[in-house]
Amino acid sequence: MDRRSFLRTSALGGTAAAASTLAAPAYAQGKKVLTMVQSWPRGFAVLDDAAVYVEKMVAEMSDGNLTIEKKAPGELVGALEVFDAVSSGQADMYHSADYYFIGQHPGYAYFTAVPFGGTAQELTNWYHHGGGQELHDELGQIFNLKSFLAGNSGSQSGGWFRNEIKSAEDFNGLKFRMPGLGGKVLGKLGASVQNIPGGELYQALSSGALDGLEWVGPFADERAGFQEVAKVYYTAGFHEPGSGLALGMNLDVWNDLTPAHQAIIKYAAMATTHTQLAETLANNGAALKRLQAQGVKTMQFSDDVWDAFGKASAEVMDENMGDELFAKIRGSFEESMASSSSWIDKSDGYYVSQRNRVLGG
Repeated sequence: MDRRSFLRTSALGGTAAAASTLAAPAYAQGKKVLTMVQSWPRGFAVLDDAAVYVEKMVAEMSDGNLTIEKKAPGELVGALEVFDAVSSGQADMYHSADYYFIGQHPGYAYFTAVPFGGTAQELTNWYHHGGGQELHDELGQIFNLKSFLAGNSGSQSGGWFRNEIKSAEDFNGLKFRMPGLGGKVLGKLGASVQNIPGGELYQALSSGALDGLEWVGPFADERAGFQEVAKVYYTAGFHEPGSGLALGMNLDVWNDLTPAHQAIIKYAAMATTHTQLAETLANNGAALKRLQAQGVKTMQFSDDVWDAFGKASAEVMDENMGDELFAKIRGSFEESMASSSSWIDKSDGYYVSQRNRVLGG
């Protein structure tokens, strides 16, 4: 039995019969309502903001004829169960970060972020103009999904720590939260890596269940309150230079939509990516100043630590090359990233360095 058939006949958080009854959108007087499960608690800065924006845009563009009913973690399924819930038909769609699901296929990492990967702009370039969307679809065929990028939180911080990281050896035995392939990199440095949902992170850090964690960036991290329980904050990280979020739809539900409704979802997702990235970058600077005013010490990892990140990252990436689809996705992504950066480095990158030099920034 292939995976798609298995998922359709398996129970997830309920009986298979119950799941099948939710496989098509609910209808009320000719209007369609899509059930969306998400990995973020309600009100989470940046991430739930993106899910709310998708919901709003779909309703507005369809004049209320296509709407989304959001379900926060625990209301239908858990935060990290949304992929299987939508794949099997228990829910119509999810909003999450696809690197949470590398256990399903390691290629999903590329649709959020990979160590030493692309910036937000480079990821978007690849996705819309370098074959990324088509590869997302190819992965989706395996799992009965139709997916889109629907958000980007930009480059994520290196994380919150109780103590400074003076060498790569300091990661040995450290209880640290980091999802995706980045987490596997820290595992190679000896960290005890955990993938804990966002809504549980404050308690885990304050209780000592975690020694440190990475989340998003100053704007989202401040809202989460991590500065109350840790004071060492590394502002640049190797693991997520441009973190995409994903909107995944059950493929049968997607195919049942009209072309107009499909277009609405597609362009709502694109608009969300643009808007959320701008929201994050517009707020991070002011949020960082507020964190520093609360006694947070902002730091950068040393070159030796960065070198250790790089060595371990190469090992993690190469370990997955035996999977043909992963290798195809990686090759496509790296080719696009190299092409994009060859111009960005000579234009935007050089301009910013000169602007800072001339203006003293």
